[in-house]
Amino acid sequence: MKTKMQLPVILLALLTVNVTALAQSKTAAPVPPSTITRPGSFQDSGFYDYWTQMSEQGRAGGFLLGKLAVEGESLPWEPIWVSVLCKGTIFHTALTDPKGRFVITSDHVPGALSVQGDAQRQMETHYEGCTVQASLSGFRSSVITITQRNFQDAPDLGTITLAREEGRGAGTAVSSTSDSAPASARKSFDKARSEVLDQQPDRAQRELEKAVEIYPAFADAWYQMGILQETKNPQDARKSFSKAADADPKFVLPYEQLAALSAQDGKWNEVVESTSRMLQLDPMGTTQIWYYDALGNFQLGHATAAKASAFKSLAMDPQHTIPNTEQLLAVILAQQHDYAGALEHLRHCLTYLPNGPNTNLVKRQIAQIEPKVGGSK
Repeated sequence: MKTKMQLPVILLALLTVNVTALAQSKTAAPVPPSTITRPGSFQDSGFYDYWTQMSEQGRAGGFLLGKLAVEGESLPWEPIWVSVLCKGTIFHTALTDPKGRFVITSDHVPGALSVQGDAQRQMETHYEGCTVQASLSGFRSSVITITQRNFQDAPDLGTITLAREEGRGAGTAVSSTSDSAPASARKSFDKARSEVLDQQPDRAQRELEKAVEIYPAFADAWYQMGILQETKNPQDARKSFSKAADADPKFVLPYEQLAALSAQDGKWNEVVESTSRMLQLDPMGTTQIWYYDALGNFQLGHATAAKASAFKSLAMDPQHTIPNTEQLLAVILAQQHDYAGALEHLRHCLTYLPNGPNTNLVKRQIAQIEPKVGGSK
């Protein structure tokens, strides 16, 4: 009995190793989260260069290229998730760059790649007939089907188009307040984006301050200012995100950031308040919002809700861009005495976690749980 009472606490240690780090790792500029860096990814050669590098090869191979556009308007500042769905299951995800370009690689194609030449064959085997689409709250995405030709002759999938969708849900990732912003405020907002892309965050913040001074209801500007403030001034960031949400109650992006800041501070009721609000606006949710919902509910003792949210986050994140999700799920299952389920997920963690202290900790937890389910399998 003593072991059963202690086990969840011990398992929780492997989760808390990264909880604060994850909450603090929010991007301060529209670039991919650092957690998705992988060998052969666009980040090895630079976020802006990888698409060009691959497209200039002039031949098909173990990758696919595509572009994303928003009907009638500019691309949002944030990268947009693009997913490969096979028989209704998300098998791969990619992020757009600031020009809307994305690359689908063979990194996480099911099955081991014995040699580099296997990449094309593996992708063709698993992805032919699958579909590619984007995900952005308040927008509907066109769908592209991957064909054999894409692997043999034409790796360029073409353009995915996002269009505003009325009635899908109350929330949107692009605030309607931007449409009514005065020209001078909009000019400062656009200048701020240019400064962000030029890696001049201080200049960008000054432009955003001008934008909200001219137009205090400019929700997108408040949100982007919060992103810039988040690392150095989290309290100022919280105020900016709150002002963004107040300016446009249907704007979903501030709630994910507020949930992250509350998780960092251990304010679990506030975490769940933010996640619940976003999920009311956009029931589909995102990988991160479901993770924070799972984490907040777990900390509040709502194990059933936490488990459901953890499963939803995991299903949307085949590349484990949030590496803590499966560990959190293992903690929840162990607490419910489902040791076989916890063991299965912990073992799976070892297939993608990088070697290091966290991996060693997972191995220790596996060793502790194995006797409870009849030993190693």
